[in-house]
Amino acid sequence: MLEKESTPADAIRALSMDAVQKAKSGHPGAPMGMAEIAEALWINNLNHNPTDPKWINRDRVILSNGHASMLIYSILHLTGYDLSLDDLKNFRQLHSKTPGHPEVNITPGIETTTGPLGQGLANAVGMALAESLLSSEFNKPNYDIVNHYTYVLVGDGCLMEGISHEVCSLAGTLKLSKLIVLYDSNNISIDGDIKNWFNDNTALRFESYGWNVINNVDGHNIEQINSAILQAKKQIEKPTIIICNTVIGKGSPNMSGTNKVHGSPLGSLEITATKKNIGWKEEEFVIPEYLYKQCDVRQKGLNLQKSWQSKFDTYQKKYPELAAEFIRRMSGKFVDNFDAKIASIIDSIVEKKEIIATRKASQNVIQEFSKFIPELLGGSADLTSSNLTDWKDVKPVRSGQHGIVKFGRHINYGVREFGMAAIMNGIALHGGYIPFGGTFLTFSDYSRNAIRMSALMRQKIIHIFTHDSIGLGEDGPTHQSIEHVSSLRLIPNLSVWRPCDTLETAIAWIYAIQRNSLDNVNNSGPTAILLSRQNLPFFERDKNTIKSIYRGGYILKDVDNPVAIIIATGSEVHLAMEAQLKLMQEGINVKVISMPSTDVFDQQDNNWKELVLPKELPKLAIEAGTSAFWHKYVGSNGVVIGIDSYGESAPADVLFKFFNITVDNIIKSIKNII
Repeated sequence: MLEKESTPADAIRALSMDAVQKAKSGHPGAPMGMAEIAEALWINNLNHNPTDPKWINRDRVILSNGHASMLIYSILHLTGYDLSLDDLKNFRQLHSKTPGHPEVNITPGIETTTGPLGQGLANAVGMALAESLLSSEFNKPNYDIVNHYTYVLVGDGCLMEGISHEVCSLAGTLKLSKLIVLYDSNNISIDGDIKNWFNDNTALRFESYGWNVINNVDGHNIEQINSAILQAKKQIEKPTIIICNTVIGKGSPNMSGTNKVHGSPLGSLEITATKKNIGWKEEEFVIPEYLYKQCDVRQKGLNLQKSWQSKFDTYQKKYPELAAEFIRRMSGKFVDNFDAKIASIIDSIVEKKEIIATRKASQNVIQEFSKFIPELLGGSADLTSSNLTDWKDVKPVRSGQHGIVKFGRHINYGVREFGMAAIMNGIALHGGYIPFGGTFLTFSDYSRNAIRMSALMRQKIIHIFTHDSIGLGEDGPTHQSIEHVSSLRLIPNLSVWRPCDTLETAIAWIYAIQRNSLDNVNNSGPTAILLSRQNLPFFERDKNTIKSIYRGGYILKDVDNPVAIIIATGSEVHLAMEAQLKLMQEGINVKVISMPSTDVFDQQDNNWKELVLPKELPKLAIEAGTSAFWHKYVGSNGVVIGIDSYGESAPADVLFKFFNITVDNIIKSIKNII
């Protein structure tokens, strides 16, 4: 009788155990329990090309339970991606291609950075939505050039996180049928058996969302998994969740099915016992040649891509303008004459000199951008009429037939701030759109971890945060942002802009749109634009001063022989300008610095910083928020006027006086420091 050969799933288990053991840290249990799921998906069902991981029409796969990273590293290695055994041996080591949790642009075949549970699932919803929108925009009869699936692997923890409810509810509403979730239902989390803290009926939960549910699949049976995936792909009106019952740490004789195998190495003795138990006879990090041949899908992937390219070439001849636009959009390039169109918008704003709220100024800019940046995809977390993220004649995104949404350029996310931010990450990662979404600034707390992830991944996403201070008035302290501006400024790679008028608002938008457009890693990432509810005055500037706005901080009002400097942002700039005028009438000359973006200012050269904020002059900073942040600019002898308590419920003008954010207090403070 011939000895039974090992399977790709066995190889995944062996590589996962070995890599975690060598690193002396990691999570072997989930990769061992999900090994057959990975084998069935990557080898049997996935449309992908390991030799070109960025092929436009590839199926996307996300490992939402990112702690199981050795699962995806193992299968990527086995199927032919540029990920060597040496890379696997360097698991969790400095600058390796196999970090502790999957990171996009580090490892070929990784679509997004996952770690915080549930966000990978949310990213997948964004990718599926982007695929559906692009297909409705570009596909023609017999030319389905955008036609791929988004698969996401999730664990119990992903479904415990509240974001899973937000995004899966929306995915069901939009009928994203090319979204397929493979749920690793092993009933174990770090603390042990989940029955004591997670006893949901997951099948009924997802049925209530409007999903197709394929329940009770044996997650260790390749044929059952294959059959479930094929069944899911036949469902063209609903997203699908395949509930795979698995055993965490499958194969381990003493630890499988327990939390002992969840988040730490098995140990050499248990690894030896496990390999014997599953019939694995190879040495550490050794894969037999017959398994490499069985897993290698490179030629299959080349054929798939070649077939698609042939179809696209014909499409390009029949629909040349559409094809050119599709290529432009997916490459992230701007339309022709982009700079001239931007210059025209700036000229118009300078000419109009409008006195309006910056949230309205933002909407006006969006209106103009929409005419020549068709990839803009807006939205709001149920605050469209307040955030003003829509524009004239824009169509909303709505559910359609056969999994293809009705094309629109504005998404009603519902009251789902966190979900919105994470879905936008997925849209940006997919390509083809520049997503932006709005909510009140105080609710950035709900979105914060997804904002952090977009900053970590350096994705071009634009967060519109309106009602940026006590200036919103009567809604009171629950809605008034105090600590939020400074808090957002602490996130690396996130550019934060708080403009003072229509012109600064437009330039904030221009900066956000142009991020990632240059081959400069230091100028890439998301942008947060913080906008006022109340009307703000327009300030005259010459052409050189207008150019200076792009530097984040600049001299708005210059004077001869200044004795002090006032720094301000947003709605407080007009207070600084009024105080400057009154001080000048008393013979006290002060400069006013508008600093709409502290992070952009911080990137400037020392000559510019010294020109704007000369060291020898005393400084006062004013912002209707926490004061601690500003001491880095005013120095030990400077003064900061801010708010270091929560707000109150009252009209805006009353609140500014109550918190002493006034012209009189600026004047008094300047006199004190000089």
